[in-house]
Amino acid sequence: MNPDEAAALLGHAAAFDNRNPSAAAAMAWAAALHDVPLDADAKAAVAAYYTTAPQDPRERLWILPHHVRTLRTKIRNARLENFQYEPIPDETVGEYLARYKGQVAAIASGRVAGPSGRPALEGGPSREFVAELEARGWQGNRTVDDEDDPAADIVDSVRRSGPLGVECPACRAAIGRPCKSPGGSEKQPMGKPRVEPHNARLRAAKGQPEQTVEERAAQERRIREMSARHLARKQQTEDIPDADIVEEAS
Repeated sequence: MNPDEAAALLGHAAAFDNRNPSAAAAMAWAAALHDVPLDADAKAAVAAYYTTAPQDPRERLWILPHHVRTLRTKIRNARLENFQYEPIPDETVGEYLARYKGQVAAIASGRVAGPSGRPALEGGPSREFVAELEARGWQGNRTVDDEDDPAADIVDSVRRSGPLGVECPACRAAIGRPCKSPGGSEKQPMGKPRVEPHNARLRAAKGQPEQTVEERAAQERRIREMSARHLARKQQTEDIPDADIVEEAS
């Protein structure tokens, strides 16, 4: 864009913001937009800038050269959204670059209409490809019953490969979620996650039956007895009197 073209673009902008273009402004805009031509897209960029209201209603819209450059690029890129290069057989690298740049320039400028829809893959695999798959054991898109599907056992074993693969019978933690400690708070109403899963979940993951009422009561008694013995040993250690230091007579 030369100074005369920049002056014409400033005159176009003046129709929106009532600016007073000057020769100095035209020189400055020409320097900032030296690689941008004065075309319909440049004028459309000015119009696009003034179609959006400012964030602050008290602010006055005032277009600058970088606005023209950015909005003009967006307008041209929008035409290339579904562009796909159309090659020719046996083209050289130089021919490819020349044709590619020509197609991009023609569609971006609007001289040639771009694709209206996004290209999609159509058709199925070739016969040769299907034959190769069948030779490797592929049996096609047939339906297999669960009892005849060997993958069903694999999926079941993966789901039950660890304690987190089953729902916890104690705290009802979902599959994949850690067990929760009892109680909770407003920030964490479901209780804090436990480092170790509940014993009931460990047994369920191993396929062991759930404990009966008598077994749970016996386990609780053993825990209480162990706690009592630990407290007794701790109390005995704390009750040992300090040794008295006796000085020998000289």
